[in-house]
Amino acid sequence: MTTNSPPTTPWYKDMSRYHWFVFVVCCLGWGLDCFDQQIFNLMRNPALADLLGADTTNPLVTFIGGWATSIMLLGWGFGGILFGVMGDKFGRARTMIITIFVYAIFTGLCGLAVSWWDFFLYRFLCGMGVGGQFAAGVTLLAETMPDKARPKTLGLLQIVAAFCNLCAASLAMFCGFLEGLGFFGDFPVWRFLFLVGFAPALLAFAVMRHLEEPKAWKDAIASGGVKKAGSIPDLFSHPRWRYNVIIGMCLATCGIIGLWGIGFFSVDLTRTTFRIAKNQEARDRGDVEKLDYEFIRMLASNPKEFLPIAQEKKITPQSFLGSSPKSNDPGRYYQMFINEDAEYVISPDQTIFEKEPQSTDRVVFEQLATSIATRTKTINGYVTWWGSITSLLFNLGAIIGTWGITLAAERWGRRIAFTMFFAASFFMTILVFLTMGTGITGNGERDVLIMQPILGFCILSLFGGYAIYFPELFPTRLRSTAISFCYNIARFVAATGPAGLGILTAYVFHNTDEPIRWAGAAMSVTFLFGIIFAWMGPETKGKPLPEE
Repeated sequence: MTTNSPPTTPWYKDMSRYHWFVFVVCCLGWGLDCFDQQIFNLMRNPALADLLGADTTNPLVTFIGGWATSIMLLGWGFGGILFGVMGDKFGRARTMIITIFVYAIFTGLCGLAVSWWDFFLYRFLCGMGVGGQFAAGVTLLAETMPDKARPKTLGLLQIVAAFCNLCAASLAMFCGFLEGLGFFGDFPVWRFLFLVGFAPALLAFAVMRHLEEPKAWKDAIASGGVKKAGSIPDLFSHPRWRYNVIIGMCLATCGIIGLWGIGFFSVDLTRTTFRIAKNQEARDRGDVEKLDYEFIRMLASNPKEFLPIAQEKKITPQSFLGSSPKSNDPGRYYQMFINEDAEYVISPDQTIFEKEPQSTDRVVFEQLATSIATRTKTINGYVTWWGSITSLLFNLGAIIGTWGITLAAERWGRRIAFTMFFAASFFMTILVFLTMGTGITGNGERDVLIMQPILGFCILSLFGGYAIYFPELFPTRLRSTAISFCYNIARFVAATGPAGLGILTAYVFHNTDEPIRWAGAAMSVTFLFGIIFAWMGPETKGKPLPEE
């Protein structure tokens, strides 16, 4: 839709009531989608740790968590392509409504998961809805808005998404506070937060009868373009569109790996760093250390009777460790004293002998177990709180950064804007992953408060650039399909990012004190490739949407 208003007229003056309605619906559709994604980022490791019966600091949890993210990105890719083609053939508005239902239902079902495998299944199916939502929503918004308003509204779409991420982080932070007070009892916080993910389905019900297809799409279909609409062969047979979609896929891959394989794992970095610090503080207090050793001594004296109590309280070796085992950690003695079948006792010098029943006091042991479980819950609440603050600040920075890349793209062009933000993301990732939580600014908490907004400003804002740039590369009959390819074929490649971080953490840097630090820093090289691809693409500043 074009406009003849004078160049000096503010962009929002060209927008009618229906324009604003479409803008709000698209923002809520994508924003609530991002809300659900953020819940996953925050609760992924706690959920898998609970389902696996392990501690969140166990490298296995990070490894499995990386695969859970990769599985979701694969679903994102398949769903994005499927719904992208549907968007061109059957309409942007219809497709967007369907995708909202899909991601909302399966996010909610994650809260009802009983094992890691059905959790993986729900994440894959949720990812399909997420992948289709962005292409349908961005295409609907781009084709409905007046030319002058299009870049600003697409940029604002990503800002609203970042704001919804803030809401998710705030909710998780509040729940972490309540968890520390024992408000949730034995009900896991992660289940509650995933169940909240059902809510976006209500939006689909509210707007499905009032949302219309854009005029540009109706005209293209009416003129006989229905056979070519959403045609993947046609997309790749035309040299111009083929080149643009390849560049778009390469650009998107760099940003998606950066966000899902690095940026969002900064929450886990905060959790791991702060949990280790809190566990070390507990061990440094002599009374707490004596409590741990007394608990282990009694457990070793009669494992058949007392091991079920420890399991009921969810006390694991990592309750004492907070990181990988070391010789002076109580958790190591826990592992050496108690074997899996509880038939033998293994002493610290590795001597194995049959357990001999000893008289023990069950009440005393239960009191010790309750004290340790309470301490663990307190620490869990603390790291949930700071993990949520990390996410909140990351997305707060993204709000500012997304508007920043929107202004930069309008003033200096798309290439320069991408170059600036990819370069900033590279340097900031290395700084954050190698130094955050070490007290470089005075203490670990201050590190989070200062560094996370800057990291979000750099990394997440790249997607504001994509929202502006990708619709400008393709004609109406192929736009939804092409944008889906840019994002979702990229996600097939980018799915290796979170899994790669997990592999680097669990196997390559596992001998370091905090493997996730070096893994994240190593993966920052992906942002340098983004700069190269940005300069290989066409400059679209000031040009109308292409039609052929």
